[in-house]
Amino acid sequence: MYKGQVTIKDIAKELGISPSTVSKALNDHPDISQVTKKVVRDLVEKWNYKPDPIALSLKSGLTKTIGVIVPEIVHYFFSTVISGIEDLAYDSGYHVMFCQSNETYEREVKAVQTLLSSRVDGILVSITKVTKDFGHFRKIQDNGIPLVFFDRICNELDTDRVIVDDEQGAFDAVEHLIKTGCKNIVHLSGPQNLQIGKNRKDGYLRALRYYNQITDEQNIIKCDTREEATIIVPELMKRTNRPDGIFAVNDLTAVESMNMIKECGFNVPKDVSVVGFTNGMISDITCPTLSSVEQHGYMIGKEAVKLLINRIEKKQNLPFRTITIKTEMVIKGSSRNVG
Repeated sequence: MYKGQVTIKDIAKELGISPSTVSKALNDHPDISQVTKKVVRDLVEKWNYKPDPIALSLKSGLTKTIGVIVPEIVHYFFSTVISGIEDLAYDSGYHVMFCQSNETYEREVKAVQTLLSSRVDGILVSITKVTKDFGHFRKIQDNGIPLVFFDRICNELDTDRVIVDDEQGAFDAVEHLIKTGCKNIVHLSGPQNLQIGKNRKDGYLRALRYYNQITDEQNIIKCDTREEATIIVPELMKRTNRPDGIFAVNDLTAVESMNMIKECGFNVPKDVSVVGFTNGMISDITCPTLSSVEQHGYMIGKEAVKLLINRIEKKQNLPFRTITIKTEMVIKGSSRNVG
């Protein structure tokens, strides 16, 4: 057994052949006989030879590494996206470097700098809630690095994108609440600088208009965290015309809304029906279980990395693509039955 880091030169010396012959044998070159290929491969397996990734990157111009920037790795939706990214990247021979912006612009900028310094072949990004300056993303493009946005996208740059049909998902959620008898539906919304926040608000409003329900700006309230819900929902329940339905921009806000409704002495869904957006694991362990809009995060991750690898490996001016993932309304216990 050879000790230490095995190189092609070590294999060649042991077999009495040239390093180029070893390289060709490993790449199944037609000029090399089947006997020589077998001898080389047998020794490679015996000595556990692994190609030097640095040498390979110098030869091919690729590091076979993809960078990913997400707001929160612990968030269920992003964890499912990451699973999709990892699975397809691994099957395609790529490694993945993950960075978490933690919903801060400064950390997002540093993450971009880190990934560029690491010479990744391409970058996948879901932007923070607070990002309004996109110069760091332009820097990625200026360096000739393929860039794909997913879920939370940047409309100011021409790139490939994978998005969720947030507007239709929101429409379906509010339609469900209306069909179960809700007359006064509040939307706990996300930041309107994010396209997903705008789209979910638009879906909410479209459903109200479609079913001839009154639209009231006081029923659209920025509230997309559990902390905000603990303050805002009790105030909603004090209203003379209190809500009988709540459509929350995400599951965590929806779950905390249910907790606050019950603390205020009301029943979910008898007094107030609640619908979230994500359909994460938490939706199955609440009491009652949470009706929610399924985003299909795993599929988003796979489609995003597929676009990125295609852009990396083809290296030509292909038209930018936007892939839209359809949502699905999943009815559980937090909303009343239709009829």
